[in-house]
Amino acid sequence: MSEPFIVMCAPNGARRSKSDHPALPITPVELADCAEQVLAAGASILHLHVRDEDGHHTLDVKRYQVAIDAIREKVGKSLIIQVTSESVGQYSACEQMDMIRELRPEAVSIALREICPDSDKIDETAKFFSWMRDAGIFSQVILYDEKDCRQYEEMKQSNAFANKTSFVLRVLGNGKRSERDVSREIKQYRDAPNSHSGPWALCCFGRNEYEAAPLAARLGGHIRVGFENNLWRADGSLAADNAELVKNACRIASQAGRRVACADDVRRLFRLH
Repeated sequence: MSEPFIVMCAPNGARRSKSDHPALPITPVELADCAEQVLAAGASILHLHVRDEDGHHTLDVKRYQVAIDAIREKVGKSLIIQVTSESVGQYSACEQMDMIRELRPEAVSIALREICPDSDKIDETAKFFSWMRDAGIFSQVILYDEKDCRQYEEMKQSNAFANKTSFVLRVLGNGKRSERDVSREIKQYRDAPNSHSGPWALCCFGRNEYEAAPLAARLGGHIRVGFENNLWRADGSLAADNAELVKNACRIASQAGRRVACADDVRRLFRLH
């Protein structure tokens, strides 16, 4: 396959803490050190969450700026920094969009069901994606189930995303299903992968990540790995750090005959400035 394999790393997420894994990066310094490690391991996109003074999820712009500055000092432009707009039940769609407008990040992930929860929000959502395109913000749309996929395709047909090369992240499983149930969902996806069109990546929970990565590599997709969704090796033992998970995904890409993408590959693929 000629298209290089994008390995995204989500190193912390909104809910995990040091009690889940001592190497989970929380502070700007820890996130910067982690960014340097996952870049060396082969990641091209860092999916960034920041926390407040109590360690809780926040979309605070100043905290994002501090973390981004620390990461940039370590890795420069060698990693694309993708901030999350995840609501975690705390933020409205308007608050999510306000954060993005104020921060103007290089890249952002947006859950379709959060930003456009019903049909009367489609026009507003389309205007926002048009603004992001004009502002040079690289957006990724997160889809959690087949309903999200159908909505995404319908909106894409009407040009709601203002970009023919929009990037989809398909989340398989919700973190609560058994590994056997998620394995069944992965098999269904393998048998019918074209539930959406355009560039896509997979994300899975727990050790199912080790099924999702080779599937994505074989089918021409991409992968997101990291402690946000998985802390474990395939044998059930704790991974040492996020870089270990990235290295594993890169090894899988090599086995599938896919070259691992660098940040400049991503910028070329999505025609980023």
